[in-house]
Amino acid sequence: MKTLTFGEIMLRLKAPGGERLLQSQLLEATFGGGEANVAVSLANYGMDAAFLTVLPQNALGDACIGELRRFNVDTSKILRGPGRMGIYYLEAGANQLPSKVIYDRAGSSIALAGPGMIDWRKAFADIEWFHITGITPAISESLMLLALESVEEARQRGITVSCDLNYRKNLWKYGKSAPEVMCRLAAKADVLIANEEDVQKSLGITADVDVESGEIDRNKYEILSRKVLEAYPNVKKIAITLRESRSADMNGWSACLNNRQEFLVSKHYDINDIIDRVGGGDSFAGGLIYGLSHYQTDREALEFAAAASCLKHSILGDFNRVSVDDVEKLVGGDGSGRVQR
Repeated sequence: MKTLTFGEIMLRLKAPGGERLLQSQLLEATFGGGEANVAVSLANYGMDAAFLTVLPQNALGDACIGELRRFNVDTSKILRGPGRMGIYYLEAGANQLPSKVIYDRAGSSIALAGPGMIDWRKAFADIEWFHITGITPAISESLMLLALESVEEARQRGITVSCDLNYRKNLWKYGKSAPEVMCRLAAKADVLIANEEDVQKSLGITADVDVESGEIDRNKYEILSRKVLEAYPNVKKIAITLRESRSADMNGWSACLNNRQEFLVSKHYDINDIIDRVGGGDSFAGGLIYGLSHYQTDREALEFAAAASCLKHSILGDFNRVSVDDVEKLVGGDGSGRVQR
């Protein structure tokens, strides 16, 4: 199965180790972005994964494409255009000091893109699964229109559409609220993916869930997921990640999935000494797409996705650099971390 993901990839500038931004004169430069992270995960699992975006015609754009190719992501659909590469600055946080992200992405090449710019006949050639997130329509009004166009075009071609709701309050700046746009996007999706707050803040569907408490009441998430499925009859299933944030270094991690027939909850993981939680949700999305494509049951797909995302917390950078074997070992109960010889 060939998958296409569509969105922005940025230059990621991170303070070294546990430093605060510009505590020293160094910043670590890599690349990252929601949909690109998913494409890398899928490619690492051996899937045929392509990434679509618009990059500037300069050395940064060239380097970004080269990095994606290193992971065997198909970059042939990437367009080059005016504008710049977006940047995000990351301060890792530790213990009770939270991680911090600063965006510098106004005027990026993808932000300048709009409807009619992409030839969807070519973009969707041989594609069976299309993945997008709520980050893309939040970047600019023109890109919002292009994002809506993309899911409409995918639906018309019978392509499975997954959407990670991914609410980012610092991006919705052009006059539209997240629910105004995301309700239209979600209506075209087959599979929705979210975290504790995305459903409420992106779709305006509420339940008695306190996203700030750090504790998880799974029964309330069953009610919340059922409300989404009732509101969006085209959605076949919704998966919600359940993060218990005890500190920046210690999280509880699990996930649930409602497929209209049953409500499933994954194994729970206690993650201590977190290396990098950025990209954790994307690694879950990549794991879920792989799982739904390769396993016979939604239970197996959910367990694979939860384990893949658990492992991501131990890997520096946006990309989840794990294999199917790595994930399946953890699903099978091998989480000791002992040296493999």
